[in-house]
Amino acid sequence: MKAELLLDARATLGEGPCWEEKTRTLYWVDILAKRVHAWKDGRATFLQLDEFVGCVGPRRGGGLVAALQASFWTLDMTEGKQAQLGAISEPGTNRFNDGKCDPAGRFLAGTMDMEEKAASGNLYTLEAGTPPRKLLDGNRISNGLAWSPDYKILYFIDTPTRQVRAFDYDLASGNISNPRAVVEIPEALGHPDGMTSDMEGKLWIALWGGARITRWNPVTGQKEAEIPIPAPLVTSCVFGGPRRDILFITTARVGLSDSVLAANPMSGALFQIQTQTEGMPTFAFAG
Repeated sequence: MKAELLLDARATLGEGPCWEEKTRTLYWVDILAKRVHAWKDGRATFLQLDEFVGCVGPRRGGGLVAALQASFWTLDMTEGKQAQLGAISEPGTNRFNDGKCDPAGRFLAGTMDMEEKAASGNLYTLEAGTPPRKLLDGNRISNGLAWSPDYKILYFIDTPTRQVRAFDYDLASGNISNPRAVVEIPEALGHPDGMTSDMEGKLWIALWGGARITRWNPVTGQKEAEIPIPAPLVTSCVFGGPRRDILFITTARVGLSDSVLAANPMSGALFQIQTQTEGMPTFAFAG
């Protein structure tokens, strides 16, 4: 498997890719540039917002759901319309980071301290027609989310811990329980960032500072594969394409020195990897 350049986006902090099956559109965000990007049929567009956007997801009825700095919104990429769904109470130094929808149509998203020091981040769940509800607190950098193929396990990354934690997931209620560490990322590989899963139950993890995507078995905790990415700050990944076997990868260039950028000119680009694996679908928000 080899990474190929899809779009030289030069994103400051490219993140949160999601694949909308119905329209075969890849959405992703540049958090610090306050933009939601779309890529379809080789054409790239974006929607400029007024505040940080941590993540987006497709909605069953069309359009997107988004977690902005401290609130949830619906977005219309074509007309630029926004409608607030709910707000959260967080320290002013916090913002939403990664998130995605669960198989039942809830939108889960986590917050982080923008200075990356305080363990003030929380993981929230938003169900259509109800206020946001806190699932987990005490995180420094709420990051990757993924589900097992039977939907009974939620995987979650708090980046500085270098762990993937698993929770029993009650799909009917959206509640989590029984936390345990299932993967430990060695320091030499970088920091775990965004994540997705495949139909075999394996986890694909982007490694910030590690210039690679890795595949892990959450049952054994062992790394099974790694693919180099020509950018040091690899942020997230998602499966898409007609057979859901293409892995799309976002990267960043924030904080990199001129010399590092000169050596890694594709930092902030969007990449793709043709795999031999069927990925889990991107679920849509029911609201």
